[in-house]
Amino acid sequence: MRIKKGDIIEHIELPGSDGSRFKLSNTKGKKVLLTFYRFASCGVCNLRINEFVKRYEEFGKNFTMVGIFHAPVDFLKKNMDRHNLPFTVLADENFEYFKKYDVERSYGKLFSAIIFKVHKFFLAGIKGYLPVQFKGHVDIVPVDVLINEEGIVEDVYYGESDIADHMPFEKVKLFSQA
Repeated sequence: MRIKKGDIIEHIELPGSDGSRFKLSNTKGKKVLLTFYRFASCGVCNLRINEFVKRYEEFGKNFTMVGIFHAPVDFLKKNMDRHNLPFTVLADENFEYFKKYDVERSYGKLFSAIIFKVHKFFLAGIKGYLPVQFKGHVDIVPVDVLINEEGIVEDVYYGESDIADHMPFEKVKLFSQA
């Protein structure tokens, strides 16, 4: 089932990049951006992570992020350690929550990004985010979910055009500060 505005995401429990178990329920009382990314070495995903790390101080004090990657924990750790993350990233190696929340897989949207957002791939390469190893599905279309302090989904964005299509940064920032 797709996540909708007004939903309460009952349960997500996965290992973090450090191997510890993380429960989404532990974020209750905070505003949360929950994002379903692709595989851990994805260049455009790492570019998005880099933007959020560099601009994290722009978010409200009662805000956190949780990113879910289709990756084994060791591969996630290897790819995320370079970022010095101020938020949590999780490994859904078995694709469990991606399936549960109908996160789309589309080679058409992968090729669309390669054609129409080639600049993002070049920028990712310049920053050193070249996927040398692939562990996870390459055709995942991202999903961004804004969850309020009570654990209720306030907004959700299933990527529409391609595999680099996310909710705009400014929308997340406004949500975090409200």
